[in-house]
Amino acid sequence: MGFGATARAFANKERDELTMLTEQGVQVAGNAFSQVLVIKGVPGEAETSGAPLLSGADGKALRAAFAKLGYAPEDWCGLACWRTDGGMLEPTQLRLAVTVLDPSTIVACDEVASSLVCAAYAEDLLMLGGVLEPGNVAMVAGMRVLGLGGFEAALADMQSKQVMWARLKRIPPLGDPY
Repeated sequence: MGFGATARAFANKERDELTMLTEQGVQVAGNAFSQVLVIKGVPGEAETSGAPLLSGADGKALRAAFAKLGYAPEDWCGLACWRTDGGMLEPTQLRLAVTVLDPSTIVACDEVASSLVCAAYAEDLLMLGGVLEPGNVAMVAGMRVLGLGGFEAALADMQSKQVMWARLKRIPPLGDPY
């Protein structure tokens, strides 16, 4: 199989897996082939109004922060902890979505997202006491995981925004794998 056929097969596999997630009510936004997966636990004002995931002030701030860190503008993907039917993702659904998206870095925006990541990767987090402390970067299943702890709420206060920026600076882009 040539390079073109291999690339098409890979793209088709990813499309089929994303379709499967969508059929389960999983909400994904951005580039599915990204290094960074942003997991949001609670819908913000934008999402509550029917806007796409991370299209509000929090998404804009995260994209600006990633750009300042050196990530390409398209190098992010978002995942909601709530399904399209309003129910919450189960830990197994979150783990499946993370496996499909295959990021090298996960950013849990709030406590709900951090709790769901902890539930999905409980065995992997045993050495950390099963908790993601806001601001600490943990290695989980070969991925860097950062819990921000209330990112959207922090945007209303300059000092809290600086705390979030300091936390995000702990996950600069990784070098090329070759």
